[in-house]
Amino acid sequence: MSETPIPDLHDEIAYLEQQLQTARKRLAESTTQDTTTVPPTAHHISSSSPPSSDPPFPLPSPSSLSASHTLYLLSDSALPLGSFAYSSGLESYIAHHKPLPRTTTPTSSFHRFLRLSLASVASTTLPYLLAAYRCPSSLETLDNDLDASTPCTVARRASIAQGLALLGVWERALVRGPLTTGANNNDNGPRSSSSAAISALTAFSSALKQPTPSSSTPIEDRLNGHFAPLWGVVCLALGIETSQAAYIFLLNHSKAVLSAAVRASVMGPYQAQGVLASQELRGMIVQEIRVQWETKVEEAGQVVPLVDLWMGRHELLYSRIFNS
Repeated sequence: MSETPIPDLHDEIAYLEQQLQTARKRLAESTTQDTTTVPPTAHHISSSSPPSSDPPFPLPSPSSLSASHTLYLLSDSALPLGSFAYSSGLESYIAHHKPLPRTTTPTSSFHRFLRLSLASVASTTLPYLLAAYRCPSSLETLDNDLDASTPCTVARRASIAQGLALLGVWERALVRGPLTTGANNNDNGPRSSSSAAISALTAFSSALKQPTPSSSTPIEDRLNGHFAPLWGVVCLALGIETSQAAYIFLLNHSKAVLSAAVRASVMGPYQAQGVLASQELRGMIVQEIRVQWETKVEEAGQVVPLVDLWMGRHELLYSRIFNS
C-alpha cells in the first residue's frame, strides 16, 4: 500500500473543512427559515407567555354598555310597538290639504307637516314622559291625566295601543336585561332608581290585568296604558338617561312619520333616510326637548290644533292604508 504524499493530505483536509463550513452555513439558514415561517405548535404556545385576557378595544363600564345596548334596541325599527301602523295624521293631511301653490312641492309640504307633528307630540306627551321618568311612582296618575287631556279619539287609541305593546315588550323581553336583573339594592344610585321603575311597571301591569272595570268605576281608577309615561318609566328601568329617553321618543316618532311618507309615495326611501340623517331634524328634536324640559303636566297641551283635526278625520277617509 503506497502512502499518500504530505501535500496531497493537506489539500484533502482543506477541501473537507470547506465542505464542513458550507454544510454548517446551510444548516443555519434552514433553522432561521423554519423559525420565521412555520407557525408555533401547541408546545410553543403553552411554553410562551399566556395571552392577555384584555379585550382588543377598551370597553365602557358595564352600566354604560348595558344602557347603550338597550338604547339601540329601543331605537330599532323592528321593536314591535305598532307605531308604523299609524301615519300620525299624515294620510289625512294629504287627503284634506288644499291645493298647494306652484312654488310648494310635496316634499316641502311634508317637511311642514313633520315640524307640526313633532311640535304637537312634544307639547302634548313629552311632559308626561319626563314626569314619569322623574317620579315613576306616579305612573298611574300620569296615565289617567294624559287620557283625560287627549281629546282626539284617534290619538288616544294609538297612544294606548303602543303603550300596551311597549308594556308587553317589557314583560316578555326587556325585563331580562342585565341592568334590571341586578337592580334590587338599597343604594341611592342609578340601580335604586331602576328598582323603583321596575316596581312601578310591575304594579301597573298587575292593575291592568285585573277584571275590566264596570261603568260605575270612577274614571280616575281606570288604567289605560298610554305610551309616553310608560316609555319614560321603561327607559328609567333600563338605565337610560332622561335626555336620551326623550330624544329617542321623538326620533322614533319622526321615523314612523317618514315611513308613512314613503308608503304614501310622498318621497322615496333614500330621501327619507336623508331627512333622518339631516342636521335639521336633529335640531328640531333638540329644540322641542329644550322647550318642554321644564313644562309641568298641568301646563301640557296641544299647540297645533290642526294635527288633532287631521288625525280625527283619518277614520272618515273613504280608503286608507293606515290604522286610525
